[in-house]
Amino acid sequence: MNVLPNIKSAKKRVKVIATKTLQNQMFKSQLRTAIKKFLAAVQAGDKTEAEAAYKLAVKKVDQAVGHGIIHKNAAAHKKSRFTKLLNGMN
Repeated sequence: MNVLPNIKSAKKRVKVIATKTLQNQMFKSQLRTAIKKFLAAVQAGDKTEAEAAYKLAVKKVDQAVGHGIIHKNAAAHKKSRFTKLLNGMN
């Protein structure tokens, strides 16, 4: 059972954290979707679709770093992997 706070500022923090948690979940979901679309385009071998999906995936990764959702080194690793996959297409 959750223990609810009695202090007014603590009550507000609970509300704010709930809101921020939802925002983070939404953003992570968008990030994962963009990555999946890119990987699907690479798997299908569609170069033009992969390039468009690559731009969106890299943008979402950079935004995730800006929002503090993923670490900048993890983002660099992901972007490097995406670039290798894109350049490896014939």
